[in-house]
Amino acid sequence: MAKIEQVEVLMVDLVPKVKRVDAIQSFVSQETPIVRITDDDGAVGTGYTYTIGTGGHAVVELLARNLAPQLIGRDPAQIEAIWKSLFFHTHATAVGAITSLALAAIDTALWDLRSRRSGKPLHVEAGGAQASVPLYTTEGGWLQLPVEALVEDALRAKAAGFGGSKIKVGRPPMEDARRLEAVRQAVGDDFEIMVDGNQGAAVDEAIRRARLYEPFDLGWYEEPLPAEDLGGHIRLSASTSLPIAVGESIYSLQHFREYLQRDAASVVQVDVARIGGITPWLKVAHLAESFNMAVCPHFLMELHVALTAAVPNGRWVEYIPQLDSLTTEAMKIVDGRAVPSDQPGLGIAWDWDAIDRKRVEGCTRIIR
Repeated sequence: MAKIEQVEVLMVDLVPKVKRVDAIQSFVSQETPIVRITDDDGAVGTGYTYTIGTGGHAVVELLARNLAPQLIGRDPAQIEAIWKSLFFHTHATAVGAITSLALAAIDTALWDLRSRRSGKPLHVEAGGAQASVPLYTTEGGWLQLPVEALVEDALRAKAAGFGGSKIKVGRPPMEDARRLEAVRQAVGDDFEIMVDGNQGAAVDEAIRRARLYEPFDLGWYEEPLPAEDLGGHIRLSASTSLPIAVGESIYSLQHFREYLQRDAASVVQVDVARIGGITPWLKVAHLAESFNMAVCPHFLMELHVALTAAVPNGRWVEYIPQLDSLTTEAMKIVDGRAVPSDQPGLGIAWDWDAIDRKRVEGCTRIIR
């Protein structure tokens, strides 16, 4: 039985390559804490997590001070037991974003280590349901862009074989409707359009917006309301023909269960970092399958490509490049579809020289 001998915690700060603005925020940086777990056989597993703009230092401190020391001497193969014990070790701060993000960094590292030891890629180790998954793009649909840019990006994505494009909404309702109409007219009926409200509306406004958006046959209306407004999502889902998508701001399996049991959503967008890692991500995906719902995860395409391919109800991968400056190989795309790596582990080819150059000063810790 191998035992965990060392845990390294570090962080890099990534500046987005394009300007990203939605209904509630502007993306100025992507703080990316990284965890490397080494066992006494010398095997290494690498995991990571992210924040948008702020919070990365809090994740690093939680990892270094509270979670990583609990790993020393543990059997890295006991992923479920480790996740549960770490969750209860930080029970006073769970369920919540910072704790989930920290748990995810460790859990993804343990799955990387498991897959490397087995010699299997993550998408096989975690289920092996699909060889590839369709892509939709968000990178050209940001709220600050003029309608001409939205149309141009959607046409470019369609020409590249992508199956859809997501448009941010949050301008005056009629203006958003005109922007969507322009994109739909340009791409035709055989291309999906999704919209994302980024939790920016109250329920009365969301009901009104959904009515305006319905003529454009949208793939889904994402995060129309604050995630904590379960009742509002129930009302909205009952009032519109549009599928309602939620998940990136939900931090526990139990909260997803409440949404699904109460018909508050139709599309599950579970985020592997915000749910606390691969272990709970798979539970949410299988829960969604039991409700005959698709999983279309939020962000982190470089990791979600493997997880979405691992489950039979994985429908879409969201194209937003994050790790290009930290890896030696980009995510593989064939005919507009995301193809998981066939290499053992998470399938992410880390560039450690680049990571070393981008380390945030004062955030590197070694725990033995």
